[in-house]
Amino acid sequence: MNHFPLRSVALCISLSIAGLAQAAPIALNLPAQPLGEALNQLGQASGLQVVFEPAAIAGKTAPSVTGRMEPALALQRLLAGSGLVGTVQGDVVSVTAPATASTGGAVVLGATAVSAATSSIAGTATTEHSGSYTTGSMSTSTGLPLSIRETPQSVSVITRQRMDDQGMNDLNDVVKYAPGITLRKFGGDRQAFQARGFNIDNIMYDGLPTSIGQFTLDTIAGADLALYDRVEVVRGATGLMTGAGSPSATLNLVRKRPTATPQVSITTSAGTWDRYRTQVDASNRLNESGTLRGRVVAAYEDDNSYIDEREKQRQTFYGVFEADLSEATTLTLGASKQRDDATSDWGSLPSGPNGEDLHLSRSTFLSNDWAYWDRDNVSVFTDVTHRFDNGWTAKAAAAKIWAESNTFSSYLTAPRNGVYGQATGAYDTTDVQTNVDASLAGPFQLFGREHQLTLGASRRQEKFDQTGGYWNDSTPIDIYNFDPGVIAKPSRTRSDYRLYQSKNTATEKGVYAAARFNPLDPLHIIVGSRVSWYDYDNRSGTGDYKVTQEVTPYAGIIYDLNDTYSVYASYTEIFKPQTQQDVGGTVLDPMTGESYEIGIKGEYFDGGLNASVAMFDMTQQNRAYAIPDQPASCRATNRTCYEAAGEVRSRGLDTEISGAFTPNWQFSAAYTLVLSQYVKDRTYEKGNLFAPNQPKHLFKAATTYQFEGALDRLRIGADVLAQSATYGRVGTGHAEQDSYAVLGLMAGYRFDEHWDARVNFNNVLDEKYWQGIPTATGSGTYGDPRNLMFSLKWSL
Repeated sequence: MNHFPLRSVALCISLSIAGLAQAAPIALNLPAQPLGEALNQLGQASGLQVVFEPAAIAGKTAPSVTGRMEPALALQRLLAGSGLVGTVQGDVVSVTAPATASTGGAVVLGATAVSAATSSIAGTATTEHSGSYTTGSMSTSTGLPLSIRETPQSVSVITRQRMDDQGMNDLNDVVKYAPGITLRKFGGDRQAFQARGFNIDNIMYDGLPTSIGQFTLDTIAGADLALYDRVEVVRGATGLMTGAGSPSATLNLVRKRPTATPQVSITTSAGTWDRYRTQVDASNRLNESGTLRGRVVAAYEDDNSYIDEREKQRQTFYGVFEADLSEATTLTLGASKQRDDATSDWGSLPSGPNGEDLHLSRSTFLSNDWAYWDRDNVSVFTDVTHRFDNGWTAKAAAAKIWAESNTFSSYLTAPRNGVYGQATGAYDTTDVQTNVDASLAGPFQLFGREHQLTLGASRRQEKFDQTGGYWNDSTPIDIYNFDPGVIAKPSRTRSDYRLYQSKNTATEKGVYAAARFNPLDPLHIIVGSRVSWYDYDNRSGTGDYKVTQEVTPYAGIIYDLNDTYSVYASYTEIFKPQTQQDVGGTVLDPMTGESYEIGIKGEYFDGGLNASVAMFDMTQQNRAYAIPDQPASCRATNRTCYEAAGEVRSRGLDTEISGAFTPNWQFSAAYTLVLSQYVKDRTYEKGNLFAPNQPKHLFKAATTYQFEGALDRLRIGADVLAQSATYGRVGTGHAEQDSYAVLGLMAGYRFDEHWDARVNFNNVLDEKYWQGIPTATGSGTYGDPRNLMFSLKWSL
């Protein structure tokens, strides 16, 4: 560093980057200290020319700033609460009192305002070390790198900072707190993700879609969050990027990538019910020039439960390597392995025969102490990205997942004369998914204006194999006084062991394209389409079918009212193959999901805070509809014949605000209104609720506040999840869950630049609620009671 002479009015720290807002992220470990020393160290670390008047900063202190971030965000945090102003002019950053500040290109901080305080967020997708509850860019919806405001659908992001603040450890935690999404449990290790009246059946990893169903979700979706930078959520139909699926929503899990600067962290946690977790995360360049970079993440969790007998151990490992093959080409190789070993039930708690609440304790476990549900998930992935001189980018990506699940557990059977029975099954499941995608994206000129285009081709295949069996007997049990150690583990050699198998392979190929046209400065039009070929091979019986050249359109229009607000409208589609047959024995055409959406979005502080309000109207058509009067040919062959005539409709309101109100205050809140109804169905009349187990009203919020001044090491937070009443149809009645709200609190304290502590106090009011509504044979699962989790993090 070169020092300029100290003059009576200013101290200049001269360094060499062309501008604060465009500066690359840097690793910082700045302790709480006098502001002048902190600005000096920021200049040394970043290569910026920082100028300040000694009189203006005299007596002021700066909070500790730790992590990898762009200099703009670091400056924002250093000046927070100081009343000073940072201005950017060329390669010079000046810090002065407001009265002497220039207004051109200013970063106005502290109590006055924030005009460009979030320049590190705008246009940036990565959320790690941003400290933010929002992101600057995402491509899950269209394949184009657009901001939240530029995307004509309801989109959200759960950032790395929010995961850490709320103590989220796996994907179930994300779904529980994500806007507009519902987590439904129906067993200790069984769950469904739901949105807008439908089940979610697509999860993406780094933009590559993965199919999930009743068993594959159990096997694949318990993803440990130690691996991920963020989870992007798109609500509504996403057929352009995912191909087949339901019109509910798509979750995109984006992995952490290596860094060119060293960073190491070790986090340990301990909580109620003897829950323990340790996580290690290390990243650095692997050669002097930084063209080779690597990162490893490892986590171990011993997770006991409020439920008797239930426990789980999880081991997670992730490694990723990144190499710059040239200035324009980057290769990434990575792999992960996650192993879960659990003492687990197959079903869960029952209701009465017509939905009556049996008032069972939350700790009740109706399986056996020898029951297990073990899972092993191995994933490898790679991608090569080449950046052309004209702004275009070519990318080829591939991923493969080997997922295994082995369970030997018990479930309830329907009561006889008021006495429940217990039956047992043993199943071995293997799910192998292979996914490749090649795309090309970039700008092009038309009629004197610049536009964007992306096009690509993809292929994904899922090979699913499940074998096992169950026992025909049903052992009577007393559900109020059950001892999990009494019933012996049955043998698969018993004569009444009934074999079961399901084997199938689903292959989907597609080509897609999307373009964003900008005919006028405030007007943007996005059009796209996907053409898909789907092939289903039932390897354990009959029922093969194909879908050929299924066209899935996409259209969106965005109009910028001013620099802050935009209005938009969109139309999206998706298709879902089905196996039912018509009178002639032909498989029905796929269901089609259509989603209309209109809304307004606001973007504040250069994308540091995003808000949206949207109305949506969705239909799923061509649903299998059992013919009311079965034709003689169907009765003669002892089969049920269908026609593609069923239809359901889902309408509602989707609102969200997320990001920073001030440099010290992160906030996220979302309200969703959903009304899903049958339009045509054999069993339910028009207007009947289609998904009564999903709430009509859903509200979620989370916030954290970083104190200033003498309390600058302390931060506090809170979260709330509230929903309206839900129910499930049981017998001639309903099993019901009244409306409820769950409150969580958080407090954190940074001791110095290396040590940080946090405590999460969950379900503070000890609300007792069903997270999975029970049935007569047992699928009811309570949400977690009141609990604490303490965490301590050391970082380099």
